[in-house]
Amino acid sequence: MAVNEPHEHHVGGVDSHDETTAYLEKRKLQSGSAGWLLLAGLGVSYVVSGDYSGWNFGLGEGGFGGLAIAAVIIAAMYFALVLGMAELSSALPAAGGGYTFARRALGPWGGFATGTAILIEYSIAPAAIATFIGAYVESLHIFGITDGWWVYLAAYAVFIGIHLAGVGEALKVMFAITAIALIGLLVFAVTAIGHFDAANLTNIAPTDAAGASEFLPFGYLGIWSAIPFAIWFFLAVEGVPLAAEETSNPERNVPRGIIAAMSVLLVTCAAVLILTTAAGGASEMSESGNPLVEALGDGSAAKIVNYIGLAGLIASFFSIIYAYSRQLFALSRAGYLPTTLSVTNRRKAPMLALIVPGVIGFVLSLTGKGELLLNMAVFGAALSYVLMMVSHIVLRVREPGMRRPYRTPGGIVTTGFALTIAAIAVIATFLVDVVAACWCLGVFALFMLYFAVYSRHRLVANSPDEEFAALAAAEEDVR
Repeated sequence: MAVNEPHEHHVGGVDSHDETTAYLEKRKLQSGSAGWLLLAGLGVSYVVSGDYSGWNFGLGEGGFGGLAIAAVIIAAMYFALVLGMAELSSALPAAGGGYTFARRALGPWGGFATGTAILIEYSIAPAAIATFIGAYVESLHIFGITDGWWVYLAAYAVFIGIHLAGVGEALKVMFAITAIALIGLLVFAVTAIGHFDAANLTNIAPTDAAGASEFLPFGYLGIWSAIPFAIWFFLAVEGVPLAAEETSNPERNVPRGIIAAMSVLLVTCAAVLILTTAAGGASEMSESGNPLVEALGDGSAAKIVNYIGLAGLIASFFSIIYAYSRQLFALSRAGYLPTTLSVTNRRKAPMLALIVPGVIGFVLSLTGKGELLLNMAVFGAALSYVLMMVSHIVLRVREPGMRRPYRTPGGIVTTGFALTIAAIAVIATFLVDVVAACWCLGVFALFMLYFAVYSRHRLVANSPDEEFAALAAAEEDVR
């Protein structure tokens, strides 16, 4: 039904109003563009760059043993997280993803806090990846191009442009690039087996830290410090539900897609961590900009992996641009952020939601500090995981009868475990770089201040995410 007159709502210190159908039509995504296989590809695409670069800095924080233990803990956390997300996405299939879930469970404050944390993660992660792309491009000696701002600018301009052409085309491009990246990992694994030397795993000299050994050269605290880099193996897989509004049969396909993606990533994480370190050495790989290539030496296989590694980095860069645009789109459409940011073009792509975070990310990439940016992205991610898992637990307790086409095995025990590890991960980002983590915390606080002072009085009640929450309130009143 068309809405021609604004209707005001005042609930819990938050003011909202109904917008016209014309408002929503200008903020409509292309539906039915992806099935579960494309979504699985999207999930792997978000993350696959983490196999090619970034994780290895964790060797300098915890050694092989510290990073390996951290990776096992984080892999378990992500699997539990994904199972919880699968349930939430089947029950609440909207473009807001984690924000949608938290909005239903924790109200507008919790919803915006979750959406903001996710936005910090997705806006900064491409900037980190851009610096890794620069390192790979320089190592390839393509037309004499060196690492620098021109590489980062070209990456942002080209791939934002493809997204502006429409989601159907973008998802297919992402799927193709991701397939190439996985072939590259297979080539690497087969070749690296021939270079395997167990002594390389422990070639970092033990320090005098508590619990230090050849296996744990930085002691027990090294495990904790390595957690943000272990997260890089899986960071952003939780973004699959952001495609819910553009998916055919999202209640079925989103859970299947995210679980399939996580299954692939568990295999690639184990293979890359063990084989890269054993072939190239923990000490040597801890400072490498392209560890898989350097682990293989100067042979033809290394050159192949170098080219394909660039494809892997591009896949994640490309797909996380998609993720941040959908997160910003959902927050803007609902009035939490300026509504101009959610207007879509004739191809149903959110223009400013693609461009504005891209400009911010490009500016951040000019620091050239991939390790620093990685830690900042992990801060946003881990904070959002805490809030999303709290949302799952709250909805299980408060709304046991809510329709859930998929239910998390183990229920709140599973998501409670993910919540605990995610909280530890938030603290770990301060151990790695307290200044970077504090900057992220400051940005998060500014977003919440904006909501408190301005946007909580201007929410759009008939946006899909707010309607989910209104439906829950109505059902509660009936009971």
